[in-house]
Amino acid sequence: MYEDTALTDVQVSLETGNGLERRMRVEVPAGRIEAEVESRLKTAGRTAKLKGFRPGKIPASVVRQRFGAQIRQEVLQDVVQSSYSEAIVREKLRPAGNPRIEADAIADGAAFAYTAVFEVYPEFTVGGVDALAAERPEVAVGDAEVERTIERLQRQRGSWADVKRAAAVGDRVVVDFDGTLKGEPIEGGKAEGVTIVIGDGRMLPDFEAGLVGVGPGGEKTFPVKFPADYHEPSLRDQTVSFAVVVREVAGRELPAVDADFIKGYGIESGDPAEFRRLVRENLEREVAAKIQSELRRQVLEQLLERNPVDLPSVLVTREAQALQTEGMRNLGIQDVKDAPALAAYEDVARRRVRLGLIIGALIRDQEIKVDQSRVDARLDELCRPYEKPDEVRRLYLQNPELMSQIESSVMEEQALAWLVERAKVTGKPVAFAELMGP
Repeated sequence: MYEDTALTDVQVSLETGNGLERRMRVEVPAGRIEAEVESRLKTAGRTAKLKGFRPGKIPASVVRQRFGAQIRQEVLQDVVQSSYSEAIVREKLRPAGNPRIEADAIADGAAFAYTAVFEVYPEFTVGGVDALAAERPEVAVGDAEVERTIERLQRQRGSWADVKRAAAVGDRVVVDFDGTLKGEPIEGGKAEGVTIVIGDGRMLPDFEAGLVGVGPGGEKTFPVKFPADYHEPSLRDQTVSFAVVVREVAGRELPAVDADFIKGYGIESGDPAEFRRLVRENLEREVAAKIQSELRRQVLEQLLERNPVDLPSVLVTREAQALQTEGMRNLGIQDVKDAPALAAYEDVARRRVRLGLIIGALIRDQEIKVDQSRVDARLDELCRPYEKPDEVRRLYLQNPELMSQIESSVMEEQALAWLVERAKVTGKPVAFAELMGP
């Protein structure tokens, strides 16, 4: 489909390609190009410094010979940028990424033409909002949850002591391991002197479970099932055999919940009753936040199901690359050659991009405006942990890009709150551990 439009002296034709791709041909009259070239040549003649000529006295022919090709190239680059921006605005397009420019061959005295190839954001109205429903978890914070939390705090401040018994959940072990798949070594499957706290979840569940019952100096071989979404495609859904040698086993010694322990959490009275009250209040805040998160998750899942949206491939690739970079950082990988395959992140990237598009469309459809009081509260939250929060706050306020990120995040929260408010919500009793995790 083609549509021709005159933009002042620029001619534009727009072709709708497959999906979200657009091919926009732009033709700029030769007169506009030549006028700008001549203008810049005159400026160069007044300011250029060439050996043998006084400033401002360089003959026009010399200026053209010396600077003409460079100036023409600069003019063409600037014309592409300005005419592309003008055409995008006039055609009311929303490009999802930078264009690929395909310039025609340039002939003296002829118009300059190029084709800009790009994807646009999909245009759609968010559907299914009136049919949203969600179950609100109903959770009580009891004495048992308070005591388990205090025990977790004890573990965090505990110390380790070597033991001569078999390892159990919660123990720290130092191990050597060697993994093989169908008798062949796997990349990154061999290491020595690795420290693991059994039950912390830093290793695959089968691996940590296999360490239980092995004492210092003990050896064991056991199978480990890799998950279907593992970052390395060759190991997904595979069962790897690990031969393990346990070098050391250490048990955790917990500190007493006394006045000194309590004061370490900023409670100067050291009073156990006040400590437990504050622990309970903190748990209740965490539960409330988790409930809101669960409600938002449910409504978002329904919106995803009810709003199939075409996705610009450029956005999916960009998101997958961001996930890959994050994965490299988490895995301690420095060289991009060793990074997990980009394809491993594409499904998650598509989901994130689609959610972002749906929320963005909802914000536009409902004309949701950012709540400045929420922005201020978020800014306070970000600055509070620093030694000089006022200075950090000034740095944020002076950086438009950072403030835009904060405002976008707040706007997204407002949109999610708007959705939850319109959902039909029913209560559902849930155990504390089921909602919050072990």
